Amino acid sequence: MCVAIPGLVVETDGIVGKVDFQGNILNVNMAIVDAKIGDYVLVHAGCAIEVVSKSRAEEIAQIFAELESIYNES
Repeated sequence: MCVAIPGLVVETDGIVGKVDFQGNILNVNMAIVDAKIGDYVLVHAGCAIEVVSKSRAEEIAQIFAELESIYNES
């Protein structure tokens, strides 16, 4: 099992893309996905592993926010 974080592709250059994770822009290996600027991708260990819809990316981000809230309560 892996945990993948959703982000928005803001730039592509060959197999490397810049992905925006809630304001943090990181270089991501895009070799195994066919993503373009404006797509949402799931990223694990610095590699984009899947292109997802905006609604799915938002749903996953909300789940992480809920988990963070629960963690911070304890």
